[in-house]
Amino acid sequence: MHCDIYKFPKHDDMYIYIARPDYPDDTDEIKDWLGVLPKEFRAGLGRSQFVMHLDLAATSKLARVDKEEVLAKLQAQGYFVQLPPQDVMRRQAELRAREAQDSIYD
Repeated sequence: MHCDIYKFPKHDDMYIYIARPDYPDDTDEIKDWLGVLPKEFRAGLGRSQFVMHLDLAATSKLARVDKEEVLAKLQAQGYFVQLPPQDVMRRQAELRAREAQDSIYD
């Protein structure tokens, strides 16, 4: 299974894998690959940045997620969302809370 990976500057350390099951035969026309995402979810992501194309069959393991889980989601829904690790999410939430609190006193 081939996939494309995108990141979103509004969401640090979050990556979205988009299935490309017909690769390379699906490259004849320009396509909105992110169109498989639910509209409400996609609207909140902001601008996307292409990171890389990946052949999961040629990859033994992935750094932060289970390869089998990624494959299952890609086959079932056409995409997989890799969220940041819990410690990163907690740190980001603390920073946003501190910024919100500091802005009260500005």
